[in-house]
Amino acid sequence: MSASLLAQVLANGLLLGGLYAAVAAGFSLVWGVLNVVNMLHGSAIVLGSYAAWFASARFGVNPFLSAIVVGPAIGLLGWAVQRFVIQRVITAPVLITLVLTFALDLILNNGMINAFSADYRKVPPVTGAILTFGPIGLPLDRVLAAVAGVVVTLAVHAYLNNSRLGRAIVAVRMDRETSMLMGVKVEHIYAVTFGLGLALAGIAGCLMAVVFPISPLNSSGYLGIAFVACVLGGLGSIVGAIVGGIVLGVVESFGAIFVGPEYSVTVAAVLLIAMLLLRPQGLLGRAGYE
Repeated sequence: MSASLLAQVLANGLLLGGLYAAVAAGFSLVWGVLNVVNMLHGSAIVLGSYAAWFASARFGVNPFLSAIVVGPAIGLLGWAVQRFVIQRVITAPVLITLVLTFALDLILNNGMINAFSADYRKVPPVTGAILTFGPIGLPLDRVLAAVAGVVVTLAVHAYLNNSRLGRAIVAVRMDRETSMLMGVKVEHIYAVTFGLGLALAGIAGCLMAVVFPISPLNSSGYLGIAFVACVLGGLGSIVGAIVGGIVLGVVESFGAIFVGPEYSVTVAAVLLIAMLLLRPQGLLGRAGYE
């Protein structure tokens, strides 16, 4: 294999990883803080993609701009779902919350199938330009989507570390009981965190719509990406979601070349199993975290 082809595959993997980071960030945050495996996450991403498609088809707004509205709107929906539904079973075993979010996912996914059908839809290209770096050619739309995904994820990381509410979220993730003793309103933090997680899912959906066709059938694939990236990077770590997403994107990209595109997901699954066996806390996670 030539060096130019290897460079092209690596560049494609890095761009894919930037998108995967955006997909995984909200899932990791909710799982790390609430200890809830949010099965609704994949469908929330698809909902964001449909919202971006609707804004483009009806009003001519490109997905990068629509994400500014779509993300907070889906985040508000997530806040309400957690506050009035999930909160009622938040102290139950993790299996209960998993089944509950799975049921909510079925409702949302089937609602989207009923509203939009399972036919694939596509947002028109934003620019259609190609960036060239020597032998490497990259679609500008994909570059912008990947960069935006990483920037949004890093912005959330900075917010968690530098704001009063963000530090409260981190404190609840680290020690719920002590946070309660220090006066943190844990129920409020849970609702805000779940809303923030779904807001990130909505933004990720807008960015994915720039690159990939849209269908409710994509939800399980997005959920799988989020799960694998979180395990690779480390549960509850926003930076870990970026690292895990990039690793997953590069592995899938090279896997598609060396073993065929139909086996790229299998290669990622093998990597996941190896990580669980050798370093279950992930690349940036803390040993013993539950």
